Amino acid sequence: MFASRQPDPVLQQIETPHDYSNSANDAFRSVSRYWDRVNRPEQLMSAMINAMRVLTDPAETGAVTVALPQDVQGEAFDYPVEFLEKRVHHIERRFPTPSQVERSVEAIAKARKPLVILGGGVRYSEAGEELSKFCKAFHIPFGETQAGKGTILWDNPYNLSGIGVTGSQSANRLAKEADLILAVGTRMGDFTTCSKWLFQNPEAVFLSINVASFDAYKLNSIPIIADAKATLTSITEKLKAQAYRSQWGKKIEEEKALWDKEVDRIYSEELPNTLSQGRVLGELNDRLLPPDTIVVSGSGSIPSDMQRIWRTRKEGTYHMEYAFSCMGYEVAGALGAKIAHPAKEIVAIIGDGAYTMLHTELLTSIQEDKKIIVFVLDNAGFHCIDNLQNSQGIVHYGNEWRKREKDTGRLTGRSLTVDYALNAQSWGAAGFTASTLAELKKATESALKEERSCVIHVHVAPKSMTNGYESWWRVGTAEVSGNPEVVEAWKELQLEIVKTRKF
Repeated sequence: MFASRQPDPVLQQIETPHDYSNSANDAFRSVSRYWDRVNRPEQLMSAMINAMRVLTDPAETGAVTVALPQDVQGEAFDYPVEFLEKRVHHIERRFPTPSQVERSVEAIAKARKPLVILGGGVRYSEAGEELSKFCKAFHIPFGETQAGKGTILWDNPYNLSGIGVTGSQSANRLAKEADLILAVGTRMGDFTTCSKWLFQNPEAVFLSINVASFDAYKLNSIPIIADAKATLTSITEKLKAQAYRSQWGKKIEEEKALWDKEVDRIYSEELPNTLSQGRVLGELNDRLLPPDTIVVSGSGSIPSDMQRIWRTRKEGTYHMEYAFSCMGYEVAGALGAKIAHPAKEIVAIIGDGAYTMLHTELLTSIQEDKKIIVFVLDNAGFHCIDNLQNSQGIVHYGNEWRKREKDTGRLTGRSLTVDYALNAQSWGAAGFTASTLAELKKATESALKEERSCVIHVHVAPKSMTNGYESWWRVGTAEVSGNPEVVEAWKELQLEIVKTRKF
């Protein structure tokens, strides 16, 4: 658009009859923490101050959009030198008040079986060491969210791996018993809380440490609006003076041992003439990738499996986008991680469905000489969604990559065959194919030696992802349907809804 409106309507301009100021840039309003349109050059000064205010705020940070019409972009303006001078933005920790510390200590001291949820705020606050000391001092287990995973290593005796819908058996079992949930730096999404179903102890109290008040108040928590690292340090000191220790006894150790055994089973799973998804992840995690490799994923069943069974051996090597589960984020996200960490191996683990959504940043990685390795786990379709459909009584609908048959009029024919390694080669990347453990090992070793981006096309068995491990997820199932299996799924849904927390 043009601020002068003289050439209107221009190519790609949105014309809204009731609001002529609306433009294509307005589409970014809903995903921006700060949005501004600069119609005059001098407005840019206040716009940029506000943009940096948001970008450097620990709680309010997020995407920023500053939009400039075409003609304004081209205008000259005599900006004061002061505006262009270097600024240092100091990101300060928000320390808890004495009363906040006292409220936290009082709540924990009353608890017999507290459980910590380790969220992304622990990572952002660099509070991993403080949380580890806290859990060890008071014998308190913790479960990881997708954003928090990798802040404390997998073999920590209090680390029960992921929690919630995509969580582990151990974390979910203990969460159901816990009488205090200490949520540290988490937004308490439905995957973390199993749609508010997971915490089934009627006496459970919630205590939330978060720099964002919007998140701290969720689930009627005792809100501690402060920095995670500073708060944990203060709480630990006060709680030690009371000689507090939880009453979990040996249960943490026992449940963790059972879960470790289950992960070992998945890592060694053998299927006839094919590989399971869990086995491939295990081989990459246990044997084939260097421990400091940064792994990136973001959609389908792979993030579910990785939150449960991926064993992070180096801090900060687990990078997951699961707030929106954006299909196609993985390749672009891996390139971003490579730009941030040029000396490290960056690996994207992605399903075939997500790869076809967006993989063109492979070309950018070749252009910019930023090597990434992409593992495409090919199960011939969107089987994560197919599983969800089937769990609600719905027939297979468009998620298996099959040919449409004339006899049925449906996508019930033979499976489609796609060569993702050849696709990668067309972009200028190296392409490898693996259908066996030996081929996977050889392909991974070759990719690690390569200097350019690589794609490894790995054939895995459909439906070979991990299961739910005593979790539940509330979805919108139809109450009325001509399909009796859908009606039955709705009835089962009602039985679980009564177990959820309403407030």
